[in-house]
Amino acid sequence: MTSAATPGAPVTVLFLAGIGRSGTTLLERVVGEVPGTCALGEVMHLWERGLGRGERCGCGELFDQCPFWAPVGVRAFGGWDRVDLDRMAVLKRRVDRASRVPLVALGRAGGLADDVAEYAAAHAAVYRAAAEVSGARVVIDSSKQVSLAWCLHASQQVDLRLVHCVRDSRGVAHSWSRDVARPEAVSSEHDRMPRYSPATVSALWLLHNAEIEALARRVPSVRLRYEDFVREPSASTARVLRLAEVEAGPPDIGPSGVQLGTSHSCAGNPMRFVQGPVQVRCDERWRTEQDLGVRRLVTTLTKPLLHRYHYST
Repeated sequence: MTSAATPGAPVTVLFLAGIGRSGTTLLERVVGEVPGTCALGEVMHLWERGLGRGERCGCGELFDQCPFWAPVGVRAFGGWDRVDLDRMAVLKRRVDRASRVPLVALGRAGGLADDVAEYAAAHAAVYRAAAEVSGARVVIDSSKQVSLAWCLHASQQVDLRLVHCVRDSRGVAHSWSRDVARPEAVSSEHDRMPRYSPATVSALWLLHNAEIEALARRVPSVRLRYEDFVREPSASTARVLRLAEVEAGPPDIGPSGVQLGTSHSCAGNPMRFVQGPVQVRCDERWRTEQDLGVRRLVTTLTKPLLHRYHYST
């Protein structure tokens, strides 16, 4: 595999796609411990949360004071102050939406084609700069947003490797119903994660997984269930590394868990701030805490794909 930082060559991006609360942050942290990789967090939120709000990097520093992201901005754009955040917000609204995926997938983006290219190019610039600053051959984006992945697929600047991350829809719905703090926030306005109804989560779970499956038929990909990853983390991580053509093996994951270093994740689940030994174990609180009516609703709405992904109903 060509080095991601080689001038003129596409930058290799390991993209973790799925719906939120599917274990992607944990997977990214584990894979990011492997030499030759660099975990960036949810890059789709870098523009608004890191640059716009000045929230905290996974290392604990405010974004504009982070020793990793500062040189990335210089290499990518000549400095973060040269990024037009209003333009990035417009592009995100226009192309980074699930409703736009069919147009991009069919190659008939029409008036959106230039916007798709511009949006993907901005992300590619970040990926390449991050690879150069870190010395990594592969950068990891855990944005999950399938529409961003489709935009990247349309770019000649990105060598896209897709991990389709799946979790039982009942577990996802339960997780999105919980009140979760955002330790990276710098104001009370954004100090809690959003919460979604079971019906909304079910619809998004179906839509995003279907659109990821469509993309997975076009790019190198693997499907990884959260439940399989936490049961066999070393074997699952090895599968992901093979997809990315990373020669090093998975980190040591024993009974006490995995040792996590400092993260420079620009956005994502609060566990991106955790350092030290972390146990890789399955969160199945939904089985005892979820209301039975909610469970039946989510099961009924998502049953076709639950069967497809080998979940019991």
